[in-house]
Amino acid sequence: MVTKLINPVARLALRIGLTPNGVTLLGTLGLATCALYFLPRGQLFIGTIAICFFSLSDLFDGAMARLSQRGASKWGGFLDSTLDRISDAALHFGVAIYLIRKSDPLAYIVLLAMVLGFLISYIRAKAESLGIDCSIGIAERTERLLIALTAVGLSGLGVGYALSIGFWALLILGVITVMQRILVVKRAAS
Repeated sequence: MVTKLINPVARLALRIGLTPNGVTLLGTLGLATCALYFLPRGQLFIGTIAICFFSLSDLFDGAMARLSQRGASKWGGFLDSTLDRISDAALHFGVAIYLIRKSDPLAYIVLLAMVLGFLISYIRAKAESLGIDCSIGIAERTERLLIALTAVGLSGLGVGYALSIGFWALLILGVITVMQRILVVKRAAS
């Protein structure tokens, strides 16, 4: 269903001269700019809407790569993965700066959740470099992004404790996912 909606837009983007890597870069720049502009100012709901818009580039760049004559490339995969980490960092930093300005200790949880997100990605990349498939886990990037954006957006609408619940959930799910991936690598390497 989603593919039927995305592919025509991806084809149009290719026809007008956009490249998958260009869309990845534009999406990351837009997301990071919005996250670091709106969130520290406490404009959580409008920031979430803007971030969601730029997050759509993740759907289109992959579809564009598959549909293009060149196809997916190692460089494109590397670039996408690297820029995903920048997007994640910008989102977490934006929220953390907002919380630090309010002297809210939840900022530490937000930063720990960010570190766990990076660790989840690192474990997968390192495992794959050893020839071990490690795409398992309760909280993949998409789930983590959805939880974070839902928490930030609901908080921006005045829903009490949404930010706390969301980022504590990210912390707990991050720990579980890290442990799951470590166990997969340990079993495969033994």
